[in-house]
Amino acid sequence: MLVRIRPGAELTGAEHELVDCLRTYPSTGLALVDCRVGDRRLGAVIVTPRGITVLEVKGFRRRQSGLLTAAADGTWMISDSPLDLAADASNGLTDRVEHGVHAVRVALEQALQDSRHVSGAVVLVPYRGVVVRPARTALRPGLDVLVANSVDAHELRVYLEGFSAGPREWTVERVLNTCTALGVVEVPSRAELAEEGFGTRRPAPTPVAPPVRTFSEPAPPPDPSRRGKLAGIGLFAAALLGIFVVFVVVGVALIQDSPHPRPMSDTSQTSTTRAPTPATPRKTECWPFQPEC
Repeated sequence: MLVRIRPGAELTGAEHELVDCLRTYPSTGLALVDCRVGDRRLGAVIVTPRGITVLEVKGFRRRQSGLLTAAADGTWMISDSPLDLAADASNGLTDRVEHGVHAVRVALEQALQDSRHVSGAVVLVPYRGVVVRPARTALRPGLDVLVANSVDAHELRVYLEGFSAGPREWTVERVLNTCTALGVVEVPSRAELAEEGFGTRRPAPTPVAPPVRTFSEPAPPPDPSRRGKLAGIGLFAAALLGIFVVFVVVGVALIQDSPHPRPMSDTSQTSTTRAPTPATPRKTECWPFQPEC
């Protein structure tokens, strides 16, 4: 890893230990130690092909070993003892890292650069030969605490190689623009950055397939002109049918009702009732002494 220390910087023992660790890493990256962004001093700003991380480096005042308990708010503990740091107390470490991350993002945004892939971490550097675990603890999303020294710096290396899961977007040109935005005095050359492993071209974005729509598309509305034509044809057919019905009714009426009515005939000729025939009286035989005879 390429390391640049600000001219005139007065490093602490823990920061010297961190520089020794970074210079032995074969990973691609640029470490800006004792970086000044605005009025804020940052322990180190690490630029990798996948992003930027801001490190707050702190050493121990005495030899302490055991299980590290780091809380975002409150006192950090090693086993049952408070964490005894060389410079500052553990209270407020998380806030200082967050302020440093914010300062870097603001500087990048003012230079019209992308500030999304910026994270932060607290690096605790214990005495050599002292075992402090766990080596890595997450404080908040994007904020971690690490334990590393020149003897055991495996966890710090793993963090620097994988703290950002984004694509390799930091090219030589982008790293140079980042150094300018952060006010770095000793900017590495393009050849040094290319030899370090930074690319010269930004990778092409991966094409994203459009999402598959699972619902059916609604049918398009019918053409209004076609709908008007169909309505006109229907009305014309109904009118023709009405005229045809009228003609049929009139024709039937004409056939049934003759224009020359038949004259009435004599009732004597047309009547079918026969006149009554008077009965012929029968001849009554008379006997002697028969009355009315």
